[in-house]
Amino acid sequence: MTFPARSVRFPLLALVLVACGADDGGGAGGTTQASTGPTSGASSTTVGTDSVGGSGSTTAPGTGSGTTGDGTTVGGTTDGGTTGGGGGGPTFLCDDPPWKDGDFATVYEVGPGKPLATPSDVPWESLTAGTLVKIFPRPEPYRDKWVIAGTGTEEAPIVVLGVADGGTLPVISGDGATTRPELDYWNEPRSIVKIGGASTPASDDPAHIVVACLEIRDARPGLSFTDDAGSMQTYADNAAAIHVEQGRNVTIAGNELHRAGNGLFAGSGSTNLRIVGNWIHDNGNPGSIYEHNSYTESRGIVFEYNHYGPLCDGCAGNNLKDRSSGTVIRYNWIEDGNRQLDLVETDDADIAADPAYGETFVYGNVLVEGDGEGNSQIVHYGGDGGDTSLYRAGTLYFYFNTVVSTRSGNTTLVRLSTEVERIEANDNIVFVTAGGDRLGITTGTGTAVLTDNWLPQGWVPSHDTLTGSVMDAGNLEGTDPGFVDGAGQDFRLAPDSACRDAAGPLPAATAAYPVTRQYVVHQGGENRPDDGAPDLGAFEAR
Repeated sequence: MTFPARSVRFPLLALVLVACGADDGGGAGGTTQASTGPTSGASSTTVGTDSVGGSGSTTAPGTGSGTTGDGTTVGGTTDGGTTGGGGGGPTFLCDDPPWKDGDFATVYEVGPGKPLATPSDVPWESLTAGTLVKIFPRPEPYRDKWVIAGTGTEEAPIVVLGVADGGTLPVISGDGATTRPELDYWNEPRSIVKIGGASTPASDDPAHIVVACLEIRDARPGLSFTDDAGSMQTYADNAAAIHVEQGRNVTIAGNELHRAGNGLFAGSGSTNLRIVGNWIHDNGNPGSIYEHNSYTESRGIVFEYNHYGPLCDGCAGNNLKDRSSGTVIRYNWIEDGNRQLDLVETDDADIAADPAYGETFVYGNVLVEGDGEGNSQIVHYGGDGGDTSLYRAGTLYFYFNTVVSTRSGNTTLVRLSTEVERIEANDNIVFVTAGGDRLGITTGTGTAVLTDNWLPQGWVPSHDTLTGSVMDAGNLEGTDPGFVDGAGQDFRLAPDSACRDAAGPLPAATAAYPVTRQYVVHQGGENRPDDGAPDLGAFEAR
């Protein structure tokens, strides 16, 4: 799909010079083209795959954080730790990604005039650390599906990269797709591209894997494919464009994921996922509440710089549904789902036992609730199953977000599932076009503490019976927050906006998650200006 006005930009992960395999005769730092497609070299400059975070002092990804030339924090986390922290990294275009041929021991090129004609010609069953698979655009979609289960390293990841051409990403369609027969993996009806969960390649530790800059689409009931045994199958209701069944330090970046049951699905075998700079839209199934634009459950996950668009027509799922520990949602644009954020409980014991399970950080986002969307709640936090002992039972830190609802009826900012869930809402702009009395803060349960937000005059604690508490700790109120062009979705602040220079201090728990970046329309980010007097909402005026 071509989208020239939608240059795909996402944070550049820290670069580190490392050795990547033995010299095979290609020369130090050089590459040679093999007859079967790979190229090889002796040394590598590679991009780490850990989530941004931590507060260390080294630039090595996965061990802490460092600084780039513009002072932006870049880093990662240890394999078992929580992701997040820091402020995000500098962005880059899919047209000029940081992964270069000479950075890898092995390179496969796929496409017209390349050594390999289709993705099914790639030996997915034997990918090793330090492998780059480059897929070039062609006029017709590729109709291939596969699994990635190799083990990369911080220094030598496994990267599957679409080579963008003037804003056009290579298209991978699941409709009529064929699985390479050398592969052997289960749950084929649930994905086009799968990470982890295979007999061939056999791997108990898929790790340091990147899938970037691909348009992946068409995995819904009624569409068929040929599996690895040569048999025809149809996709399941919950089929995903990308399914991460198992993997640690996995990055999904700069992709367009659409026309699937779930655009992205990640199971509880995942650790440290980074979902960055993707366009995820038009997923779900008509009449169903069970499939979503993304549906994830991981020990550590960061969403940043993504554009979540509406689900498909008649599809009642949520935009971003998550059951993870260590959830960080920052600098995204999320619009027109049943709920924009559905942050509920895990059923995995390891995730539930993670100390990070009880704290969720949502900051610097634009959340847009359109008129006619199925649910009036913008955010849900806690749980949705029968066992409340597994609910998050913690605190949602919600700050520097811009929330806009154009519903003609009531809007509720957050549903807190039980009395023990809590939201600390600071320095946000929450605007409803229908009038202030149409905004309720909660559905009645839990504790909401509102501090230094802009709220419409006439807002109410709840449209339901209030059994919990909604505490007004001092907020601005008015009839217009002063957007540059609210009707045109330009939610930057006009010069006379009361939201300028109006932010107050944040809770101490947010110190590891500072707001140093802001979203760029679309799928991008930039340093947030700092004049010493922060503005409310997702955008700082210049």
